[in-house]
Amino acid sequence: MPGSKSSAASRNFKRKGRGPAPLEWVAVAPCIAALSAAAVWWFYRRGFILYYGDAESRLDHARRILDSRTPGYDQLGTVWLPLPHVLMLPFVTHNSLWRSGLAGSIPAAGCFIIACLFLFAAVRRIFDSRAAALTAVALFALNPNLLYLQSIPMTEPVFFAALAGLLFSTVWFAQSQSIFAILLAALFSNVASLSRYDGWFLIPFVTLYVLIAAKRRRLGYAILFGALASLGPLYWLAHNWYCCGNVLAFYNGPGSSKAIYQSFLDKGMARYRGDHDWRDAWLYFRSAAQLCVGWPLMVIGLCGIAAALFKRAVWPIVFLALAPVFYVLSVYSSGLPIFVPQLWPHSWYNTRYGLAVLPGLALAGGALTALAPAKLRPLAAVLIVAAGISPWLVYPSHEAWICWKESQVNSEARRGWTHQAAEFLAAHYQRGTGILSSCGGDLPGIFREAGIPLRETLNECNGPAWAAAMARPDLFLHEEWAVAISADPVAAAIMKAQRHGPH
Repeated sequence: MPGSKSSAASRNFKRKGRGPAPLEWVAVAPCIAALSAAAVWWFYRRGFILYYGDAESRLDHARRILDSRTPGYDQLGTVWLPLPHVLMLPFVTHNSLWRSGLAGSIPAAGCFIIACLFLFAAVRRIFDSRAAALTAVALFALNPNLLYLQSIPMTEPVFFAALAGLLFSTVWFAQSQSIFAILLAALFSNVASLSRYDGWFLIPFVTLYVLIAAKRRRLGYAILFGALASLGPLYWLAHNWYCCGNVLAFYNGPGSSKAIYQSFLDKGMARYRGDHDWRDAWLYFRSAAQLCVGWPLMVIGLCGIAAALFKRAVWPIVFLALAPVFYVLSVYSSGLPIFVPQLWPHSWYNTRYGLAVLPGLALAGGALTALAPAKLRPLAAVLIVAAGISPWLVYPSHEAWICWKESQVNSEARRGWTHQAAEFLAAHYQRGTGILSSCGGDLPGIFREAGIPLRETLNECNGPAWAAAMARPDLFLHEEWAVAISADPVAAAIMKAQRHGPH
């Protein structure tokens, strides 16, 4: 029988879909770009761009690659993956863009646009329905928490762009068997794995899918994708070995999440909820997800998953579920906490990880639209989108956006004291006299706000000069200023230097 020759992957899709027509691109792309630009402008005008501590740190991390006493490749560091910082490099060289934070907003917004376009193209192919694709991209793009993160220097937009591109590439391959789809998938896989560690988790699953979906040369295509997709993680392992002699420095070295968590445990802090507890790991992630996307979209998503399975779109649902699975595993095994206000300790931390469910729920919403009769699909799309974004329509205040609220609550004290320090330095510091400080944490934000180039500072990212100043400040500490937090290495060096006379 003819049907017996079809592969398992070809049965996932009821019929071969088409990609968006040129007029569809012309209609959708400007709308997404306008939405993205409007969001960036709205958050910028209200001064929210650098509320997140990670946004400030990532922006200054990128600036340090070019603006440092020892600029260059070594400034990439070992813990944070490099691609988001590399994307900022063309913009952080401009002082006005660096000081405003827009140097990080521009590439993030660009990645958001790419994510929306590839999600639209993927859903268009999967369900062969323009209305379904518009439903999915609207549910995704109109989420205010994502609009906030795409407006600031964070990694989520970069990863979502790679995730949507990888989804599109694998769907395209299943339908066309084109080697170019494999190459495109490998490209997006490397973008994912060089922006967030979630991307590493995807590689074996996508490789297995290529092996199943290929109608010919199965092993060859799977090996080709697996080999090319592994280049990103292999490069980062080699980079860690080159920088500090430990290929796993990003995982267990100083500054890694694991090392920081262990240091807190050593000081007597109680273990995070979810640490080796599956029930709590799921509870905290699910609670963050509900706050990020709203209950209506979660209900729509559950119904839409059934619709997608009915439409035999198995792979897209499985693929987009991998990132949420990764975060539950991380909370369980890696000491990666998620705190939400309604659960102990009733605070906000890493709530943005809940957005990992958004692409899958958006696609599921598109599946519900595709299930409707063709003539009713436009109406179904409007109703589903309206229901999905209803929490933000009913209460259209940024106070209800959990990711913004986390950044606002957790940064209030930091923004206060760093602003005071920046005002003082801007008024009193003379260029060329030098500042001893740290390159991590909140301190670089002081110099950004004060308009002081990072090359004016001596810090732990400057190698031998820093080590010498810390070991023998009486001989090698020539900076006339220091910015320190009590009991940190800089404060200790100043106290040590004072024992040998005034400085």
